[in-house]
Amino acid sequence: MFSFGPDMIFRIPALLIALTIHEYAHARMAVSLGDPTPKIAGRLTLNPIAHLDPIGLLMLWLVQFGWAKPVPFNPNNLRNGTTGVILVSLAGVAANFLTALFCAILLVKVKLPVELRVVLQLTVQYNIILAVFNLIPIPPLDGSQVVTSLLPSRQAYAFESIGHYGPFILMALVYLGVIGVIIQPFMNGLYYIINIIISLIL
Repeated sequence: MFSFGPDMIFRIPALLIALTIHEYAHARMAVSLGDPTPKIAGRLTLNPIAHLDPIGLLMLWLVQFGWAKPVPFNPNNLRNGTTGVILVSLAGVAANFLTALFCAILLVKVKLPVELRVVLQLTVQYNIILAVFNLIPIPPLDGSQVVTSLLPSRQAYAFESIGHYGPFILMALVYLGVIGVIIQPFMNGLYYIINIIISLIL
């Protein structure tokens, strides 16, 4: 999903922006809904180092699929119960979409150096990828937390039990090219929405 090559100097900052924004949004939403856990854990920050997972980065380097450290939160502390959990789960997706939109607007509206334009173009791309990818309902992705929140407790427990195998399932699907086929239409849809919004406001 993420390729590294001679243009790594542009890809790395774009990827760090997308990952950091995603995890920070989870933390910010949880804290705003009454759970101090992310703040106590040091995750209410835009410092990318706080959100990086060494193994996730290694896997990203080796197989172009990786992850950041999940933001810890306590559902029992959240206001609005199940709705709160869903809001925390989807906050990262929403933040990635808004970041992609903001960067796309800058690319259209502002005259920028070529190097910065490349970083912004990659930032748009990576934020769109993360937004769609995290909606896949396979643990531990955000989409799975939404599904778990909506299921009866017994079914939710059974669904969560596959969480230990989730990363391996995802890596297999990425390696086989299945993930790309699944998410590409949704990515195209988000690009289309961004272009429509830009055409309306600029």
